[in-house]
Amino acid sequence: MKLSRVVELLKAESVFEEYEDMEIETACGADLMSDVLAFSHSKTMLLTGLTNPQVVRTAEMTDIEVICFVRGKKPVLDTVQLAKEKGIKLFYSKKPLFESCGLLYSNGIRPEKLQEIE
Repeated sequence: MKLSRVVELLKAESVFEEYEDMEIETACGADLMSDVLAFSHSKTMLLTGLTNPQVVRTAEMTDIEVICFVRGKKPVLDTVQLAKEKGIKLFYSKKPLFESCGLLYSNGIRPEKLQEIE
């Protein structure tokens, strides 16, 4: 799904003035960055309520290029500056995390396939 469609579904606003559209294949909704480190890969959009710079650092390590802050939260200045340096797109939405993930899932965004633990 195109990022522009995701933004439309979440009624999200870009933190930066403009953004380049791209393909989003999966989404990860989490406030525990250790979960993001364990399960994410490129073309994943991170949805989170955390707004500190650690979120951007985690995204960078997992090749996540898009972060959407939920519950109307906006990132602090340090987070915005770091995201600009790293080329990570930032958005915010008033929708809660659960609803945001549900909207994306019901419109075709699926979590990445995880290996089952035996």
